[in-house]
Amino acid sequence: MTQLGYGEEIRRMRVEKYRAQDTQVNSIANIFSCQTTVGSKAEGLTFSFESDRDHIIVREGVTCLEAGVDLRTIPDDIEVYRMDTSVYPGHCRMLLERPASKRFIEIINSLCDDGKGNTILSSGLFLDGCAKYTHGFWGAIPGERAGPSLPVSTKIGGFKSDIVFAFPCQCPGILHRWAHRPRLWPQPDVVQKIVLLGSFVTPIGFKGSEYGYLEWRICFNTGETELVNNLTDTQAKVYVILKMILKEILKPKTKAVTSYVLKNVILWQAESNSPALFQERNLIYWLHDALGTLRTAISSKQLPYYMIPERNLMAACGLQEVQQHKLVADILDMMDEGPRVILRLPKIRQAIIGHPEPLLWLIRRKLELEMIYLEFMNRMLQIRNENWEFDCSDTILQEILRRQSEIHREVSLRMFMEGNIVYNPYDINFVNIFYKIQM
Repeated sequence: MTQLGYGEEIRRMRVEKYRAQDTQVNSIANIFSCQTTVGSKAEGLTFSFESDRDHIIVREGVTCLEAGVDLRTIPDDIEVYRMDTSVYPGHCRMLLERPASKRFIEIINSLCDDGKGNTILSSGLFLDGCAKYTHGFWGAIPGERAGPSLPVSTKIGGFKSDIVFAFPCQCPGILHRWAHRPRLWPQPDVVQKIVLLGSFVTPIGFKGSEYGYLEWRICFNTGETELVNNLTDTQAKVYVILKMILKEILKPKTKAVTSYVLKNVILWQAESNSPALFQERNLIYWLHDALGTLRTAISSKQLPYYMIPERNLMAACGLQEVQQHKLVADILDMMDEGPRVILRLPKIRQAIIGHPEPLLWLIRRKLELEMIYLEFMNRMLQIRNENWEFDCSDTILQEILRRQSEIHREVSLRMFMEGNIVYNPYDINFVNIFYKIQM
């Protein structure tokens, strides 16, 4: 797993690069919003082009308060909404408590009356307004909506992102209950850091709710990223293998079982066991344990959300009985198979029984190229001017491009010597290179 690019060192490097990119973007972006990379990219668990990049864009100037939070602690120029949590656990409605003098047009167009004399912010109308905004986001081409996410791809390069717009949320009661429950992980200082990171509300209601277009989901994206980044090397690898199993073996026809479900399985496993138990030699044991938890969650349609246990992640999952039985049976087969189950996974099987020498040579080049690409993106942000013009004579940029081209020629030459079709080895195109050597 380490040689395939899922080791702790490369994981930490990815995390550092994406954080640096966010810092650069936010230093030049609209002062009314803040972009943060979340999900697998922020956790360092996927290659740059292996999956979409998830962004949460937090709108400033608006906040949502849990009952009991003193309104007087909020600056006067902040628009304040009060959380009405009398809906499904982990969700709320946003009731306007104090308007601001300046408002986003998306907010103005999303306000409505709840029939009880309250002004309420509609998640459905807000998401519609944000969808129009993303049409011009870096020349992006909008994709099909997925929950609160607005998928987009760029016209140049085909980069794909999932954008979620959100508002900051103050819910000290929820975070207090999470922070003070008995646990073996994470350490108290990490728990305190996650509490300080706070939460967000995103525009999506409980699936199946009659009034879902008025409801918002309470999320802890940055806190969950911090939790995953505090997993041990073995725990992180179990999580990656679970995601491989989901994609390559289980292949659910619906989104009833997602990588987010797997993340919660891993977080519960980590909290309930001492980190000292997660030794490298015990990886298969903990994979077996996680599969058992996943089997139970699917068969019972019950999996508590790690941050708010009252919210059932399997509720309204749409999993039909036939699909449910098949997934449970497939997991039981894998558990009975023991350690050999990992040979079902193409990446691992190729590395073990295929052609390990050329494969590992290629992976080393791929990992170096990924780090160069991430450094390239960061450097381009650093050398731009106020008109978004770039100083292409920059010495560091030139060295990045030189090494990138050198790796491209090495890979192309080796592929040619092995009888593969190669493109122009002098074509400096990060995207083509990544797709060419993608496993």
